[in-house]
Amino acid sequence: MFPKRLSDGYQAFLDGRFHNERKRYEHLAELGQHPQILLIGCCDSRVSPEVIFDAGPGEMFVIRNVANLVPPYEGEAESSSYHGTSAAIEFAVNALNVKHIVVLGHASCGGVAAVFNDAKPLTKIDFIGKWMSQITPVADALPRTGDHAVDIKQLEWAVVEHSLKNLMTFPSIRRRVHKGDLELHGTYFGVATGLLFLLDPETGTFAPCKPQEPAAAD
Repeated sequence: MFPKRLSDGYQAFLDGRFHNERKRYEHLAELGQHPQILLIGCCDSRVSPEVIFDAGPGEMFVIRNVANLVPPYEGEAESSSYHGTSAAIEFAVNALNVKHIVVLGHASCGGVAAVFNDAKPLTKIDFIGKWMSQITPVADALPRTGDHAVDIKQLEWAVVEHSLKNLMTFPSIRRRVHKGDLELHGTYFGVATGLLFLLDPETGTFAPCKPQEPAAAD
């Protein structure tokens, strides 16, 4: 049986948001999507990008996977398997021409914790372990302070930086960034606090996001 929570939620959407924004949905259906932002986040149920950024339909193209990871670019000679994340990135950049790519990491990430704690596989084939092995070198390179909370947060931050570096291995992204047509952003969300942190590309540190001053009138 279809979950009652979902059928009730859909009815609330139909009677509320869809009713109030029907023209917007019709416009999107007729003219297609033209988001300016590609957001790559974790599939963690506590970290919904549309909720965090108060985004409406058509505003963000969202990719979610375990631990908000971007695998490195693979050329035709190297590619031998399915690449869902890379395919979505390719579409957002080359078809939708997004202007910003945001990598959204978060606190209490289960995928990162699995690597940090050397967790046992959940199944024999271990899909999670294979996926998360991408960051094993990142984890090994980080100095440990001995404080579990501090060390795991440092790894969560490092994973965001790792994904940003891998984005630059995509030729189409690298070309657009160098031309000034595309910007990359690293962010980190505190689940318990609601605080959003932005990565400063010059210092390599994360600082709380502050409201921007309105643009001065001419």
